[in-house]
Amino acid sequence: MTTGRDRPDHPLERLIFFSDAVFAIAITLLIIDVHAPHLPRGSNDAAYLQALADLLPSLLGFFVSFFVIGAFWAGHHRAFALAGHHSEKLTGPNLMMLCTVVFMPFSTAFMSSNYGATIPTVVYCLTLLGRKPIKLVRPMQPLSHSDAGEHGAGEKRGPERCRGTSLVVRRWAA
Repeated sequence: MTTGRDRPDHPLERLIFFSDAVFAIAITLLIIDVHAPHLPRGSNDAAYLQALADLLPSLLGFFVSFFVIGAFWAGHHRAFALAGHHSEKLTGPNLMMLCTVVFMPFSTAFMSSNYGATIPTVVYCLTLLGRKPIKLVRPMQPLSHSDAGEHGAGEKRGPERCRGTSLVVRRWAA
């Protein structure tokens, strides 16, 4: 049986659920720009293969961005697993990060439909890089073992347990 101390508080759960929904919608929107080829009835196999080959840039963009957003979600999940309570300081940076995730389907479609062009590729890369500064808004400082008093004497909350974004989330939530 879980106690109240084992679960995050209600506002934190709402923030996490909202974020999960945004990730799910963004990852679903990626496929919208991959259109099934429509060929005239009676087309030969070579025409179908060519139509599928023409979709390769869109399919490649879909799969790459699917796993990129999946990796962003996994990092978000790991970070918020360490947050014990909600803080208003989490909302702004979380929304900024989600904004870059929501922009991914556009930048993916733009790059995929203009495969090999410089500007669409730069827009895609800037979208990916746009998430990085958001993670670094607050300095990432190692947590001391003095934080353990807040979470229970036996629980290890030092830098060995918390790394990367998790440190940022724990500092914002403090």
